[in-house]
Amino acid sequence: MISAESRRRIEGRIRDVPDFPRPGIVFKDITPLLRDPETLRLACDGLAAGFQEDRVELVVGIESRGFIFGAPVALALGAGFTLARKQGKLPGETLATRYALEYGEGEIEMQSDALARGQRVLVIDDVIATGGTAAATARLVCELGGVLVGACFLIELAFLEGRKLLPGIRVEALLRF
Repeated sequence: MISAESRRRIEGRIRDVPDFPRPGIVFKDITPLLRDPETLRLACDGLAAGFQEDRVELVVGIESRGFIFGAPVALALGAGFTLARKQGKLPGETLATRYALEYGEGEIEMQSDALARGQRVLVIDDVIATGGTAAATARLVCELGGVLVGACFLIELAFLEGRKLLPGIRVEALLRF
């Protein structure tokens, strides 16, 4: 786990942007955190810390900010890294699943050979909000034969109850709003 001081430092580098992308939404902007190498390191170390004992073999980063955190977390865990992307962004044979969005549906996919059957997998993204994308990615991991050890996020927007879409899955977040 990370210290309260580290948590405060990370939180201090996240900027609220009111009315973005539309009126009534308060966007959590992580770009100030990404520009500060020490805070970025603290965040990646904190994300990895909760899974050090889980023998993670592969980290799946969810497009697109999950890529930013996924690769360094994979390295910290001694694991490989792969991608979950929006429809049509990956070459070769893919497996896809749909999920609900606020206004419609989305689709996320992984390459069919992205992981080996029985491989221990951690899913990662910057934010868990309503949980649809994370739940869809978790389904893909399981459909491809992976053993899902958990899902981790920099930020959890707890009031949106996204973790409810991940029943039975260990969910960790560095910050909860």
